[in-house]
Amino acid sequence: MPSPERLTVRRVALHSRRSAGDAADLVARLAAEAGVELLPPDADVAEADLVIVLGGDGSVLRALQQVTGKGVPVFGINFGRVGFLTTAEPGELETAARRALAGELRVVELATVQAERAGEAPAFAVNDVVVASDVQGRIARLGWNVDGVDLGELACDAVVVCTPAGSTGYALSAGGPVLDWGVEALGVTFVAPHTLTARPLVLPRGAVVEVANRARELTVRLILDGVQSDRALEPGESVTVCLGPERTALGLLPEVAFLQRYRDAFTR
Repeated sequence: MPSPERLTVRRVALHSRRSAGDAADLVARLAAEAGVELLPPDADVAEADLVIVLGGDGSVLRALQQVTGKGVPVFGINFGRVGFLTTAEPGELETAARRALAGELRVVELATVQAERAGEAPAFAVNDVVVASDVQGRIARLGWNVDGVDLGELACDAVVVCTPAGSTGYALSAGGPVLDWGVEALGVTFVAPHTLTARPLVLPRGAVVEVANRARELTVRLILDGVQSDRALEPGESVTVCLGPERTALGLLPEVAFLQRYRDAFTR
């Protein structure tokens, strides 16, 4: 839920992509003027009170991964393309940075998602877990159930199990439901299903989705937050996916609402 209290910012970690140009120098100067310590690039983000990201959604996502479970919010200014997870545009840089350094933010806690195979430690993601065909151009055959209820078998390119933060990423492009950041739910969406009856599904916290590889020969791959892992599911193997116990935190200017970001990012 949003935090109603002003954030105390004494130390800041700054992540900047090359396309941000001189913006990082400006933020550093503003931090010095505000008496806020700028941590060195190799510092542990857990030592910061706030992470400022000058970049796009990918940059913000990587920062959110780093602060998961640490209670440190990430504040993004968009120097990317869509910038749905950011809160201001480059033309608003100075004003937005000053407000962030002064702690004039609200903090939204975001759910994470975890994937687990038998005998292995869980793997966590902020946006989504994707189970996809390991061979481009060949569809996967996946069986799936929710809380032990068998929901059948489906031929498709992939299945995307996402958090609300991830519902505006890959899942959105596959026709999945958009979930407000405050919703405690998972979205399940199939990519290019070879059927006319596949429908997206929204599930509450506590629900466990199991996806099994039902192919005779083809392996499927786990992809977490867009990064392909070395975790292949051989025929007959399965993975369980659910909302994780850890959370990450997104810092926003107080007046920036989810639907405002949704409108600005996807209708322009």
